[in-house]
Amino acid sequence: MKATVLLTKKLTGFWLLSLVAMAFIFLLTAVFSVMQLTYKQQQQQVSQLSAILSQHQTPAQLQQLDLWLPQLLSAYQAQQFVLTRQNDVLYRYDNPLPERRVIRYGRAILPATPITSLSATSDQAELRFELSLPRPLQFNQISGYGGLILLLGLTAIAIFVRWGYLWLAQQLEGVEDLAKRSHLILSGDYDKALAERGHGRPRLINRALTQLLLELDDAQKQRARFDQVIRSNTFLDPATGIGNRLFLKNRLDALSNNQGMFAPGVLLLLEMEDLDLLQQEHDELAVQEMLSHTINDINQLLNNYANSIFSRRSYNQFAIVVPQISLADVEKLVAKLLKVCLAQPLEGLVNRDDFFHIGVAYFKVGDSKEQLIEEAEMALRAAQFQGASGWFMYDKGAVDEEFARGSVRWRSFLEYALVNKRVVIYSQAVLDSDGVEHHREVSSRLRDSKGNLVRATLFLPMAIKCGLTPQIERQVIEAVLFDLLGSNPQNTQRYSINLSLDTLTSRAFIRWFKTTLLEYRNLASKLIIEVNEDIVVNNIEQLTPTLNMISKMGASLCVDRVGQQVVSMQYITSCKFDIIKLHRSIVRQIHLRQENQLFVRSLIGGLYRSEVQVFAEAIESFEEWQTLKILGVSAGQGSLFSDPVQEI
Repeated sequence: MKATVLLTKKLTGFWLLSLVAMAFIFLLTAVFSVMQLTYKQQQQQVSQLSAILSQHQTPAQLQQLDLWLPQLLSAYQAQQFVLTRQNDVLYRYDNPLPERRVIRYGRAILPATPITSLSATSDQAELRFELSLPRPLQFNQISGYGGLILLLGLTAIAIFVRWGYLWLAQQLEGVEDLAKRSHLILSGDYDKALAERGHGRPRLINRALTQLLLELDDAQKQRARFDQVIRSNTFLDPATGIGNRLFLKNRLDALSNNQGMFAPGVLLLLEMEDLDLLQQEHDELAVQEMLSHTINDINQLLNNYANSIFSRRSYNQFAIVVPQISLADVEKLVAKLLKVCLAQPLEGLVNRDDFFHIGVAYFKVGDSKEQLIEEAEMALRAAQFQGASGWFMYDKGAVDEEFARGSVRWRSFLEYALVNKRVVIYSQAVLDSDGVEHHREVSSRLRDSKGNLVRATLFLPMAIKCGLTPQIERQVIEAVLFDLLGSNPQNTQRYSINLSLDTLTSRAFIRWFKTTLLEYRNLASKLIIEVNEDIVVNNIEQLTPTLNMISKMGASLCVDRVGQQVVSMQYITSCKFDIIKLHRSIVRQIHLRQENQLFVRSLIGGLYRSEVQVFAEAIESFEEWQTLKILGVSAGQGSLFSDPVQEI
């Protein structure tokens, strides 16, 4: 782009210089022509005077020179005239006017008739005169008319030169527009290139670029839709649009490892009794409509619970997983769920009071996934044995003591931790395919009054309920900027920090964050802001200005938990993310799951020619990492490489 602008300036400068040079040469030629013409005219006057004097060489005629010669010399504006014969001055004329710069002419006057006699007298000897005339171009002043003509001519030349310069600059602006669009295309910024249609010239090339960009944009959208179809056919139930059995298995695997579940939560199995018989005996469309309404109402209920999972295990059985929920909230959730189900119209059903049954299994950290499913199925059978629509949960004391704190106690604890700055920073390395550390992902824990550390899976849900998430994450950012980066100017490490929806939508936090990034512009490039995929997809219009601001300040953007939900990948390019991190459910045993490999291939293929890097999290085995590298994943993190270490 700079080369094109420089070339444009050189072309316009060369054109202007050439035009000025031509005008100067033209004026110079005209001046020299006028000078030559005036000098030649003066020489003709001298020749005419010589011819007149050649007719008056007799003594009588020479004595009468005073009668007519002064008037002639005065008309010539002669300064001096001396007529001699053999060094004798016969006549002399001096102009009484002020002396000017003159040109002196000396001529010999030949007789009008040739001298034939050798005995010619001295009176017939050769005459000679010396004449001083003013220079032809020496004028007292330029006339008003002549000055006006000269001024009009110079003005016309200046106007023509200016018009020509503007015309050429306008024509070359089209070339600059084409160069600008081409630069945007080469840099991969196709949206800006499409928006910069401008007035590129040649117009045919500009229209061709626009047409190709429109087709490319449509192809990318088609590719995103195609990838979504692939993932939908793999992980979604075609009849209801929610997750299928494979989807549920992947999500449960993501919530657990070999040591059991990561966080407390609940698994609900909802079964609709005799749904297949109902469809055979009644209108199939009516049954499908009832099923669709039920699923929509349940989805609206689950929108209030972060990271909840809703899937279809079989034709008439559905599974709901809600992590990080207390036992008291489980009872409220199940009561609301049963109320939603019983509110559905069940026309023509004889046993409508014995149609919905819910089995509930509460789990805590370390519980086995297989045991959890078995307990949920046992609870479902117990609910069905009761003989009416209802729910059942075994009371096995599976309540995490830390998670069972009341809301008031949690608020007091969180406020105590914030006031006394009890936030403890941990970080985990993210390594690229060559084993070089790309950045470190930051996590946090809170230290209570006894010195014990409370993990984020426990306090973050309660912080969201209490509205204290922005304050906690602000202290995390301050610790990274001031303690890890600001205290050591030689530290070139980059850190990624995950921000929640409440934080990104807090005006006070955004104002503080913007001011901080402006003040520490040299540290902004060392920050990577992570946002969960479900937050971005569900709030893309609200978050786009904030994400654009963060990107313009110099920080990088990352979206994590990619693949947890089946959504279109179009948001990645529209929000200009630099990094995406695959969810642990996609990474877990990917070397044994062809459907997960297909997802990664389609994702990376859709990001072809973009600068977005694909990372993976929660890598636990060498086989997983090898498979991910073969698929094109750039970097990864997990227990295979290192565990989180305390920074502050």
